[in-house]
Amino acid sequence: MQPVPIVLLVTIVGVVGIGTLFWSGAGIVRAIAGVFRRVPDSYHSVVEKGGVAIVIAAHNEELVIEKTLDSAMSQVPRGQVYVASDGSTDATSELATRRGANVLDLNPNRGKAGAIVAAIDHFNLVERYDVVMLLDADTVLADDYLDSGLPLFDDPEIVAVAGRASTIFTPPPETLIGRILVTYRQRVYIAVQYLLKYGQASRLVNVVSIVPGFASMYRTRVIGSIDIDAPGLSIEDYNMTFEIHAKSLGRIAFNPRAAIARTQDPDTLQEYSKQVRRWSLGFWQTLLRHGWHARLFFLVTWLSVVELVIACVMLVVTPPVALLSWLSGFFVGLGWDATGDLRVFSTMLPGWVLALGILVPDLALSIVTAILTRNARFLGYAPVFPLLRVLDAVLCLVALRRALSGSSSGVWQSPQRRAAVAQKDSI
Repeated sequence: MQPVPIVLLVTIVGVVGIGTLFWSGAGIVRAIAGVFRRVPDSYHSVVEKGGVAIVIAAHNEELVIEKTLDSAMSQVPRGQVYVASDGSTDATSELATRRGANVLDLNPNRGKAGAIVAAIDHFNLVERYDVVMLLDADTVLADDYLDSGLPLFDDPEIVAVAGRASTIFTPPPETLIGRILVTYRQRVYIAVQYLLKYGQASRLVNVVSIVPGFASMYRTRVIGSIDIDAPGLSIEDYNMTFEIHAKSLGRIAFNPRAAIARTQDPDTLQEYSKQVRRWSLGFWQTLLRHGWHARLFFLVTWLSVVELVIACVMLVVTPPVALLSWLSGFFVGLGWDATGDLRVFSTMLPGWVLALGILVPDLALSIVTAILTRNARFLGYAPVFPLLRVLDAVLCLVALRRALSGSSSGVWQSPQRRAAVAQKDSI
């Protein structure tokens, strides 16, 4: 085989990953087979809405907390909504109290995980409810969040329902880079949830790696077995998910047509980078904390980690190597290759082939996302998305290095928010 197809194949497989191709293929096959059925207008669940407590951990969220509370209180009576204001210095507590929520003021700031534990313990939620929903202060629930999500608990083996994330586009970011960032984040959500997570949540495998803390539900009977506020972690949701698998507490349910919620994603490079770095750090810290267990989940996870590291390294290394290859070819054309080394380099590692290895699958992902969402904006911003993938790879590797060198306190600082508006977004 000639160098060109070999280089192209290796680049594509290295960046995309065999595991990703497998789960994506499984998701596509299931979608074609009609697995993603519409959620019925009516539902019957063994867990009723009266048995659900909604816990919101918040730190200086006055710009968005009211809309989130209105959304939560459209699902359950206000007496079932609990806010842990974690060291807030703004009007978060006052606004939540005015809305009728049960409010627990915590000082000093102890972090999201600590605030969640404090609220569950203070209000005795495990004894009083069947299900606890963990909801971020910037999240707005779909009108049928509980109607579609609670029936998943009809299977007694299900102990957690992973909510499906969708980004909030209103109010729109003021800058072009902001609009690109939130659109890119929506593409990430679509790719992970439709093409990966649905297959991973099937009954036969049960290898979902995260029950996202922005809007997900847990049976209270397993809460006591989960170390929510584990020391040294920057975030809690990866660890809570790993705890379920490590302790064989039950299965995790996910359906992209159920338990949908919208969240406000960062619209500046600084806030975006901070969030991705924090999420990546939380994953690496959780992985190192749990290590290896004789479970299918951990086998799949560690294999995916190998592919993740390979993909990150290739995303970081390929652009400069492609540039060097182009420059080598340029110098060869000028006759500046006395030894012939530049010609060999540019021939063995053609720059345009290396670039295609990243750009082609990335464009394909944007096309799939545009089709699934029926939104052309993903195609308009597609040329910029590969740069953001490289940024993600850099942040992931930086977080790995930090995870290997130390731990985190878990104390948080909320990202910059756009004031919430009473306008619905398409999901």
